[in-house]
Amino acid sequence: MKLYRRHTLSLAIAAITAGAVPTVFAQQPQLEEVIITGTRVADRSAADSPVPVDVISGSDFRVNGSTDIQDMLRTQVPSFDINSQPISDAATIVRPPNLRGLSPDNVLVLVNGKRRHRGSIISFLGGGISDGAQGVDMAAIPSLAIKQVEVLRDGASSQYGSDAIAGVINFLLRDDAEGFEVVARYGSTTEGDGDNYMVSANLGLPLGDSGFLNITGEMRDVEGTVRSVVRDDVAFAEANGYNAVSDYQLINSYTGEVPQYWGQPDVDDDVKLFFNAGFDINDNTELYAFGNYAERSVEGGFFYRNVVGGPSSQRGGVYAGPTVDPATGLAADGGVASVLVGDLDGGSSCIDGIPLGGSGGVIPDPTLLAAVSADANCFSFIETIPSGFVPRFGGDNEDMALAVGIRGNFELGSGLYYDLSAQRGSNRTDFFIRNTINASLGPATPRDFIPGGQEQTETVYNLNFSYGLDVGLASDLNIAFGAEYREEEFDLFAGDPASYALGPLASQGFSSSSNGFGGFPNDTSASQDNTAFYVDLEADFTDQLTLQAAVRNEQFSNFDGTTNYKLAGIYKVTDSFRIRGGFSTGFHAPTAGQANITNVTTQNVNGVLIDQGTLPLFSAAGQVAADYVESFGNGRPELGPEEAENYSFGIAFDIGNSTWTIDYYDIEVTDRIALGANVDFLAALNFAGGGTDYMTVSEALTGLDAAGVIDRQDFIGLDDLSQFRFFTNSFDTRTKGVDLVGNTYFDFLSGSSTLTVAFNYNDTEVTDRGDINPISDGRVEALEELLPNIKGNVSWSHSQGKFRTLLRANYYGDWTSTSNGYDVDAAILVDAQVAYQLNDSLELVAGVDNLFDEYPDETPNPGSLGQLYPEDSPFGFNGSTWYLQGRYNF
Repeated sequence: MKLYRRHTLSLAIAAITAGAVPTVFAQQPQLEEVIITGTRVADRSAADSPVPVDVISGSDFRVNGSTDIQDMLRTQVPSFDINSQPISDAATIVRPPNLRGLSPDNVLVLVNGKRRHRGSIISFLGGGISDGAQGVDMAAIPSLAIKQVEVLRDGASSQYGSDAIAGVINFLLRDDAEGFEVVARYGSTTEGDGDNYMVSANLGLPLGDSGFLNITGEMRDVEGTVRSVVRDDVAFAEANGYNAVSDYQLINSYTGEVPQYWGQPDVDDDVKLFFNAGFDINDNTELYAFGNYAERSVEGGFFYRNVVGGPSSQRGGVYAGPTVDPATGLAADGGVASVLVGDLDGGSSCIDGIPLGGSGGVIPDPTLLAAVSADANCFSFIETIPSGFVPRFGGDNEDMALAVGIRGNFELGSGLYYDLSAQRGSNRTDFFIRNTINASLGPATPRDFIPGGQEQTETVYNLNFSYGLDVGLASDLNIAFGAEYREEEFDLFAGDPASYALGPLASQGFSSSSNGFGGFPNDTSASQDNTAFYVDLEADFTDQLTLQAAVRNEQFSNFDGTTNYKLAGIYKVTDSFRIRGGFSTGFHAPTAGQANITNVTTQNVNGVLIDQGTLPLFSAAGQVAADYVESFGNGRPELGPEEAENYSFGIAFDIGNSTWTIDYYDIEVTDRIALGANVDFLAALNFAGGGTDYMTVSEALTGLDAAGVIDRQDFIGLDDLSQFRFFTNSFDTRTKGVDLVGNTYFDFLSGSSTLTVAFNYNDTEVTDRGDINPISDGRVEALEELLPNIKGNVSWSHSQGKFRTLLRANYYGDWTSTSNGYDVDAAILVDAQVAYQLNDSLELVAGVDNLFDEYPDETPNPGSLGQLYPEDSPFGFNGSTWYLQGRYNF
C-alpha cells in the first residue's frame, strides 16, 4: 500500500482521522492536514493551500443530532444551507442545498476526488434560489463511510469543470484494511414526534498483503413531524355547521388533529451501501475501485383540498362550482357559491352546482344534494369525499455508482504519475401520489397514482498525469494535465394512464391528471456529452511564495464550448502569517435534463382548464416560441453555460495554539440558467404563420403543417397546449462574503479542550433581471433575502478521562421568509453532547440538538394555510431533538 499513500492523487493522511478507534474531539494538533482538493501537488497541506480548504475529519463530521449528511454539513460549514422542504413537490425527495447562497448546481461534489453524478430531481419548487436546479443527491452517502471531508471555498472550474463556481465538496472514503465499527442511534423531538433510528456499520478487510476493502452499510428511518394549526377555512366551516370537516380528523391518519401537513417528510427504508478498495500490483501500480448502492422512500404532504368555507377556499377543479340560483342550482350571476356537479353522459340533465347556504354559506342544500346523489348520471365529489383530502406525495429513490481505475508512477526523473479511471452512476426516482383524485374521471377515479419517474445517468472517463520538473525553484514545478470525457442521459418514464388522463368531466370544469402532481404521458430520453482538456501548474517559487495556474477547455455536444482559467497564490510573510488570493473564471453547463425536460400538465386557471408545460428550448415548439419572444425586440432566448468570475483574498495566522483564517470572496455569475415566463402557445403559432388568426392550437398546427411552416410530427401531443416555458439564460448576480475560521487548543481542568469558531457573511445581489425573460420580484427577493447574511457557530469540545463533551452554539442571522412575506429575527441554537467510554470497545453517547427548543418566528397569518412556522427556515422548525447512541468497535 506504499503507492496508495504517496502518489499525487492519493487520499490524504489527515491530522484528525476517523478510524476504528474511539472518537476524541479535543486533542492537541499533530500533523498538518494533507489535502487533495484544489491542488495536484502531493503532500500539500491545507495551511499552505493558495485557496481556502476546510478539512473535517469523519469523526468530527458525525458529531450531530441529525443522521442526514446534508444536515451535518449545515452545522460544519457555515456557508452551506439546506431546508426541510415540507411541501415542495419533487424537491422534498432530493433536497436542494446551497453553498454561499448560490444554486445547488453551482457547487461541485466529488467522492475520492472523482465527480459525483447528479440526482434525478429538477427542483421546480426550489424556494427561489434553487428553482430549476439539478444538483447532486448527497443524502445517498452514509456518514460512517467518510474518512474526511474537504471543502474548497473557491472557484475551481478550471481544475474540475462545470459547476465548481461556489466551491467543491470532496468526500474521501475510509480506507481501513482492518477493524469493525457499528453505531446504533435512536432519537426523537421533544414534541414527541419525528422518531428516528439509524444502524450503521463499517468493516475493514485486507486484500492480500497489499490491498484493502472497506465496506459501510447504513439503515435509517425518520418519522415525519407536524407543526400545523387548524386552517381558518376549516374552522369557519365547522363553526358554521359543516361537520364533515370534523370527520376528517377521524379518517386522516397522516396529520393527526389538523387537516394540513406542515413538517419534515417521512423517510422510510433508507438503505445505503458504500465500498472503497485498493490493491497494489507492485510498488508503482495500484488498482482501485469504489461505489455504492442506496435506496429510500420519501413521503410528504400537500395542501388540504377544502370542500366548503366560502368561494375563496373551495378547491378549484374539484369542489368549487359556479355561482348558482339557490333554489334551482343552475348557474346565475350574483348567485351563491356551490359545489361543482358533473353530468356523466355529457348532457345537460344535471344542475350546475349544489348551492351553499346557512349562516356561513357553507351548508350544501340538503334537497339538491340528495337529488344529485339519487341520480346516477349526476355526480359531485361531496358525495364520495365530503371531508376534503390531503394528497400524500413522494418517491422511491435509487442511487448507484461504480468507479474503477489504475494509477501509478512511471518513475521518470522525479516521477510521472498517472491516473486512469472510468465511472458510471445513476439516480432514479419513481414518484407516487396517494389520497388524491383525477377529478375529470369522476366516480371512476383511483385514489392512488404512479405519475412516472425520472433518471439521471452519467458516465465519466478520466486520464490524469502529473510530473514534477526541476526548474531551479524552491520546489519542483508540478505540471498536471489530462482529459475527461463525460456523457449524461436524462430519462422520463410515463406514469399510469389515469395520472395524466383527460377524463369525460374535463370539459365541465373538473381538473384532469392526478391532483397535485400530474403524470408524464410519454417515455422520453435526452443526452449530451462533453470533452475536456486541462493543464494545471503549481510550484513553490521561494520558501515563502507558492503560485498556481490552471486552464481548462470543455466542448459540449449541444452548445458552444468554454475555456476557463485560474491564478492563485500564497505568500508566507512569516512562519505564522500567510496572505493568499486568487482569481478564476467558472461556468455551469445546462444539464441534459434542464435542456430537454418535457412536462405537460392540465391546470385549472380561473375556472378554465389549460395545458401548461415545460418544453425544451431546442425543440420545434421551443424554437417557435423563441421566434415569438424575439419579436418583442429584447433578443432571442438561448440556453448555454452560466459564466462566472471569482475573486478571493485572505489571510491565515497562528497565535500560540490558535489558528485563524479570514477570506473574502466576490463571485459574479452572468447568464444564469432559469425557467422563463410562460409563453402563449397559440400566439406563438400565429406569429409563425405570419400573423394568421387561428382560433385553436390544433387548427394552427394543422394549418402550419399544410403551409410547410412546421412538421406536424414534431408537435404530437401538444394540440391542447395553451402555455409553456423553457430553460434559458436569464439573469445576473453578484455574491460577496467573508469566511472566518479559527480554532485553539488548551488544557482545562485535568483534560484538554478545543474551541472552534466558524462564521460566514454572505450577500447576494441581482444585478440584472434579464431582458428576454426577466425574473419576477418574488424571485429577486428570494435570491437576495431568503438566506441569513450571517451564519456560524462556536464549538467547545473537551476530553477528560473516559468522558468527552461537546457544546456548540449555532447562530442564524435575520432573514426574510419570501414564501410568507415577513422578516424573521436572528436565532441561536445550542447543541450539547456527552459521551462515556465504557470500555476499550464500547462508547455511549447522549445528546440534544437545539437544547433550548428554539423555533423561527411564527408566520403572520398561520391559519390561512395551517402553517405555524416558515418552511424556508434555515434551521428547520422541529424544535429540540434528543438522541442516544452506542458505538462498538474492535
